[in-house]
Amino acid sequence: MNIDYTKEELEFQQGVRAWFKENLPADLKRKNQIGETLSKEDMVSWQKTLNSAGYLVVSWPKEHGGPDWTATQRYIFDSERAAAGAPIGLSMGIIMLGPVLMAFGTEEQKERYLPRIKDCEDWWCQGYSEPGAGSDLASLKTQAVLDGDEYVINGTKIWTTYAHHANHCFCLVRTDNDCKIQAGISFILIDMTAPGIEIRPIVSIDGEHHLNQVFFDNVRVPKENLVGQEGQGWTIAKYLLTHERTTIAGVADSKLNLLNLKETARTQIANGAPLIEDPQLRLKIAAEEIKLIALEYTNFRTLADTAAGRAPGPESSLLKVKGTETQQALSELAVEMAGYYAYLWKADETAGPAEFLHATEKYNFLRAATIYGGSTEVQKNVVAKMLLGLR
Repeated sequence: MNIDYTKEELEFQQGVRAWFKENLPADLKRKNQIGETLSKEDMVSWQKTLNSAGYLVVSWPKEHGGPDWTATQRYIFDSERAAAGAPIGLSMGIIMLGPVLMAFGTEEQKERYLPRIKDCEDWWCQGYSEPGAGSDLASLKTQAVLDGDEYVINGTKIWTTYAHHANHCFCLVRTDNDCKIQAGISFILIDMTAPGIEIRPIVSIDGEHHLNQVFFDNVRVPKENLVGQEGQGWTIAKYLLTHERTTIAGVADSKLNLLNLKETARTQIANGAPLIEDPQLRLKIAAEEIKLIALEYTNFRTLADTAAGRAPGPESSLLKVKGTETQQALSELAVEMAGYYAYLWKADETAGPAEFLHATEKYNFLRAATIYGGSTEVQKNVVAKMLLGLR
């Protein structure tokens, strides 16, 4: 897709491109490009590198340490980051909690937490899903009962990404059982070192430990950790999810994955000829490229809303649906191109082309992409309500 940038935007693009070329560690680039799981140390180190250049909280307003970029500059930055082969570098604190605190938090909460998120001093996890409340999030049962100046929390959360790394959790809890279920939910911040918290690992189908189940047994949380008002949690959750779903779409990274697939198809030989000479494979690659172009236009509409000071709306659900479907389709193409190399599981680099080392792991893990962050079925309901004018 060709975009006409201004002279200033082109200069900005060249500056960002040069920075990534000079500052992206080769080992981190290699891990990211072949799909190797990054360690916490990898992620924190890279976030600190980005922050030192003012490239971490790029969507935050200037008063909270952001660079005050336009939506176009943010698009350029993300495109250049992905093209350089760099990880996204955004934690849950940055892309999810930060915007929530700016919109709903007290001045004390903003002053306490936002600088620590920006400076990578805190690692946040998200306490939303429960064993009986995933896509039907309003059915959550984790209770928070006010006792003096503290809430006492009991219950469990599941699929909690990187809870084993986190020192804080932003969590949805039920503070009222005698009203409409959505109206009884509140949003609270929890110190993960508090007594009564147990974290049990969940090893996912790719063989990695990203996920966890977290248990709360009479965990006491100060009342001032409530964000917004009691019963406002559902509104806050929907606000947060629009930011998460836009990021989950992963347009820039899918563009890089597509370019890598095309290059692999040109260089890898099967049956005496480059893979790209297979007309069926070429057709599949072209079909995904067309879908990705359409997806990028939808991303532009979301950026335009953000630039106008509006929170992303139902179009973020469209991005989430098509973005995750594209991620799955590209991972499936990678496995198809790998052929018998796809049978290898956690192979070393002597076992075959580096491009295929983690193809099967990535394919397996991305089966969940159309579920996490709000399942495709739920997103289609959101879009349908928008089209029908329902609330």
